[in-house]
Amino acid sequence: MAIEYREWREGDDLTLLEIWGGPETEQARQFRGALAVSSTGKDGTPWRRCVVAEDVIDGVGIPVAAGVVYEASLHPERLWVYIEVARDHRRAGIGATLLTMLRREAEQAPSGVFKLRAKVQPGSPGAAFAEEFGLKPIQRSRLVVVEPGALKLPVFPAKDDGGRPANDENAGSDVVMDLATGSVELTDVVGRYYTSIHGWDSPGVLSVGQVQKLFLDDLTGAHGAIVLRAEPASAFGAGVAPSKKGRIRAFAVSYAEPAQDPTAAAPAQENQATDVFVGHEPALDADDAAAAVRDLLALLAYQHPVMLELDDSMTALRAAVEPLLESGKAHQQGTDTLVVSD
Repeated sequence: MAIEYREWREGDDLTLLEIWGGPETEQARQFRGALAVSSTGKDGTPWRRCVVAEDVIDGVGIPVAAGVVYEASLHPERLWVYIEVARDHRRAGIGATLLTMLRREAEQAPSGVFKLRAKVQPGSPGAAFAEEFGLKPIQRSRLVVVEPGALKLPVFPAKDDGGRPANDENAGSDVVMDLATGSVELTDVVGRYYTSIHGWDSPGVLSVGQVQKLFLDDLTGAHGAIVLRAEPASAFGAGVAPSKKGRIRAFAVSYAEPAQDPTAAAPAQENQATDVFVGHEPALDADDAAAAVRDLLALLAYQHPVMLELDDSMTALRAAVEPLLESGKAHQQGTDTLVVSD
């Protein structure tokens, strides 16, 4: 076996897909798309270096492996790296050589950043490779489905409508509200929450536009938001209706399901879980944040299942969800995803 290395060329993706077959993990499915022609980063595209390993047989090189390292505008303190080797060419030093080459390329990144990060599935060949070469877990992420009625609904006090008798029918109407995904108030709290839970891999300074593009734009599939507010207080005391809404304590953004493939054999499930992003005002203390998230999640999953991404850094959400996992009222979908770094 004679292995030679070269820059990625147009058409390598099709050749490698024939050699590799289907992706072994969800991480492979996601990162295969990052394999592309190298870029200097000066034409508006992120800086990227991509290398292909060829097995040369009778003077003809057949691509069998590839690796890429690239800058990211979000979480700019590390470079993403991805390496894949054909199954029948593993344990032959090809992945190690690609990683060494990519580390050298990383030293030339325009940003001056050279630390690497990758996503792996525990127990996979990729995870074993990462561990062997010193990439250690810095975060764990899980997809969790919360079953309908898993949490007891919160009880809200009856609304005191400007001194008139409290109205039970309106209880909670000034606390639980729909909010447009374009709301500046929502954008602000979503951005600050995302930053607060990523101290392990800083996203940098997020602008309003970036938060909208990442989480709230129509292109993300965001199609609705609900917030849980603090009880509004009147500046003139009891008996006088408050003039301002209470601050946001927790939020949830729901995302539309992708359009169904009309040629798909299996129809979509009627009670399919809704994908939601749940968070809270970062300034809340731990107990208040946990209570706010739990109450909002109870409302979201009252009649229909919801699916959410649960990172270990999301302490308030973990406080609500992990007891449900233990009791069987929620279940994990798929395997863990580990972010590893050197």
